[in-house]
Amino acid sequence: MDTVSIKDNSANPAPLGLLGFGLTTVLLNIHNAGVYELNSMIMGMGVFYGGIAQLIAGIQESKKGNTFGATAFTSYGAFWLSLVAIWLLPSFGCAQAATPGAMGFYLLLWGILTFGLFIAVLKGKLIGKLVFGSLTILFVLLAVSDFTGSHLIHTIAGVEGIFCGSFAIYEGLGIIINEKYDREVLPMG
Repeated sequence: MDTVSIKDNSANPAPLGLLGFGLTTVLLNIHNAGVYELNSMIMGMGVFYGGIAQLIAGIQESKKGNTFGATAFTSYGAFWLSLVAIWLLPSFGCAQAATPGAMGFYLLLWGILTFGLFIAVLKGKLIGKLVFGSLTILFVLLAVSDFTGSHLIHTIAGVEGIFCGSFAIYEGLGIIINEKYDREVLPMG
């Protein structure tokens, strides 16, 4: 009996997911750092690039057999969609606004999930460790900020979140640039 092998020639979905996550994270955390108010720009990015684009990347990772990529991208895509829903549902009269304590638990649970994913990337490259390590710290800082009401911790979280998102942007662009030049132009560690 002859064996047929099928070669997967589809593109790597990781840059889409990383860039969707990274750009949206930087924009939200510029707000968290106190530079501008929460606005439609952040929510639009949260729905379309942070949310939908990451869901698409996660589905593509699943088709490639990458459990980690599928789980991470679909989870964080759903995070962005749920976060925007949390902000908007009260204004439509669909639900009460989340209390700071409720938001603290929401962010803490995302921090726990992220810490688990961080454990998984310890076997990978430095840039992945920086993304997931800083994201774990970000979620914990934001949860503590909501639990305590500390504006200072919220501002510190914003600055830290800018670094987190920047690491993801670096990794996403690094994958694209390195693939295009067929060598490591941007080191990933």
